[in-house]
Amino acid sequence: MLYVSIQELEAAINYWRSQSPAEGEELRLCSEASALAKPYALMIVQGSQRIPMDVLDSAAQVAIQGFQKITKTP
Repeated sequence: MLYVSIQELEAAINYWRSQSPAEGEELRLCSEASALAKPYALMIVQGSQRIPMDVLDSAAQVAIQGFQKITKTP
């Protein structure tokens, strides 16, 4: 089973925010950062250090996998 750490989720959120800053008066997050924000917040509340990839919804999976592909070191 593949896991995503809370540190990786935070890094992915920060990456997507840097690529597409918050918009509007309400400072709306881009779709990728928004998809990762809920599991990140739940992990903080629950004190979790990692989460199984398969419990993330499809939007969060796409966002984290996109981040992993971009930041993957050869």
